[in-house]
Amino acid sequence: MRLRENLSMLHPQRHQYIERKTAAVRTETLIGDRMVRTIYSVVRENAPFLFSLLLSARSSAFFGYLNYDCPVRSKISNPLKMLNRLGISPDEIFGQAQDLTTYRKLFERKIRYWDVRPMDEDAACVVSPADARVLIGSFCETEDLFIKGKFFNYRELIGSDKPEWSAAFKEGDYAVFRLTPEKYHYNHAPVSGKVVDIYEINGRYHSCNPGAVVESITPFSKNRRVLTVIDTDVENGTGVGLVAMVEIVALMIGRIVQCYSTEQYDPAVPVTKGLFMEKGQPKSLFRPGSSTTVLIFQKNRLRFSSDLLENLNRKDVQSRFSMGFGRPLAETELNVRETIGRAI
Repeated sequence: MRLRENLSMLHPQRHQYIERKTAAVRTETLIGDRMVRTIYSVVRENAPFLFSLLLSARSSAFFGYLNYDCPVRSKISNPLKMLNRLGISPDEIFGQAQDLTTYRKLFERKIRYWDVRPMDEDAACVVSPADARVLIGSFCETEDLFIKGKFFNYRELIGSDKPEWSAAFKEGDYAVFRLTPEKYHYNHAPVSGKVVDIYEINGRYHSCNPGAVVESITPFSKNRRVLTVIDTDVENGTGVGLVAMVEIVALMIGRIVQCYSTEQYDPAVPVTKGLFMEKGQPKSLFRPGSSTTVLIFQKNRLRFSSDLLENLNRKDVQSRFSMGFGRPLAETELNVRETIGRAI
């Protein structure tokens, strides 16, 4: 009992983040938090077989169907009212907001990012790949990102059969972007450069709810994921070295659709080796749920934005994430195509 009380103090019931535009502290409404905590505590401890079954591809697809495709549950009778409840501006929607009549359509919505998600034109800028809440850090001191147990180990995350990339990103920097269910779920290219590798690693479907992350061991290293390695030291590139973009599925996300576009959303083409991607353009789409994108940079090639570094260790934020000895780590909420750092 004493151990549980201590863990509760280290990982508070509520989870807060910092809104970048205002620097204000916000408390996140965790969707399905009680269910997630039950699965990752009671079920995991007392019924490990059931726990494994719940995280399988089949179960994830079933949950996704119930929430996003089931005719009885997935219809939205008043799309404008739903957008307002979720804090989504109808003005940012690409197309007619009234057409978002199901939860799948709402989740997979397109936005007028060229108007409503402005981007710094400085060639040396690295931008956020998603509307998300971000944690940043460095592997210089350790190869693990600790959040209670381990968030991930970058060698395991990249793949044990890819020693060339493990070596390339040794002691590099990382940024973890957590997308919540109501967010716009297209990923955009964070840098300009040439794709030198892209591959998929099979895995589980752990939830990306903060409660699930702190109760699991390396959840992001265990989940199914797609890795894209981009060389930015090419003509018209960002000049920040190699960048690994790791797109990670989660509970209810069946797959990640690779659909790079040079102009708005069309024509969409698969992401393959040799493709040059322009910074800020749509790269992929998460199918329904909440998920995570991780960027990994080479050592001494990127300088993170000062406000993101300052926010990380703010003392007035209650976060379920912590870095060793219970030191809280605060996420910053930002938009896709916002600057997160610059090439050194």
